[in-house]
Amino acid sequence: MDNITIKAPAKINLYLDVIVKRADGYHELRMIMQSISLFDDINISKADVDIEVKCKAGYVPQGEKNIAYRAAKLMIEHFGLKEGVRISINKRIPVAAGLAGGSTDAAAVMKGINDLFGIKADNQLLAQLGKQIGADVPFCIMGGTAIAEGIGEVLTTLKPFSGVDIVLIKPDFGVSTAYVFKKYSEHYISIRPDINRLIKAMQERNLSDVGSYLFNSLEKVTAEEYSVVKDIKTILNQNGAIGSLMSGSGPSVFGIFDNKSKAQQAFKVLKQKFRNTYLVKTY
Repeated sequence: MDNITIKAPAKINLYLDVIVKRADGYHELRMIMQSISLFDDINISKADVDIEVKCKAGYVPQGEKNIAYRAAKLMIEHFGLKEGVRISINKRIPVAAGLAGGSTDAAAVMKGINDLFGIKADNQLLAQLGKQIGADVPFCIMGGTAIAEGIGEVLTTLKPFSGVDIVLIKPDFGVSTAYVFKKYSEHYISIRPDINRLIKAMQERNLSDVGSYLFNSLEKVTAEEYSVVKDIKTILNQNGAIGSLMSGSGPSVFGIFDNKSKAQQAFKVLKQKFRNTYLVKTY
């Protein structure tokens, strides 16, 4: 086998709580992360030497600034590979959107190189390696539904929460995660929401309760800077969403729907207002 194509799914946060700022400058988090059916396609082929990453999307960093490049370099160096790789990224997931678009590409590169070169490392080892290049990479390697703690790298798999209709909107601007976390200290939340209520609702497929218990402690920070976050949530809720939330540090916002026809109708409404509107499912 000389080449392989891997689907790299985006993620949303159904729950994101910032616990405390750590001594190392990072924040301790508790999250529920969920893969969705919005994918980048990553093609990887063997090359004689070096690493080459191609992507037609002009906003994607080149060379070693690209996290997919760093993922390939990590795999080649860690496993002592004698060949290089050519990587082609067909980009569908928006960047700087709170959807782990870069991290999921990096995870796909690691998994693809693992298969292409017959390394046979399991996902746990790949996740351990992946945290060296990004906090979301371990989850993107594991995928599905999981609690993520620490800075996002400590994962506990949950019962799959797949097949739920989601309308996702990414406004026409990006948000700096570092900036949002820097501002967060001004918005400390003294009463912590109960993550167990949301987990129970998800496991019982009680979508009404899931919609009620969605939570993101960063949402207030980003929404105060960009009022469109609140506007999108209002439109989603007015068009049948049983709950809506900003994902990650934003600015992407999603709504959960309890039937496909409502989701399709809301998608039509939002698509007229926001070009980056997607009708997807949890995956």
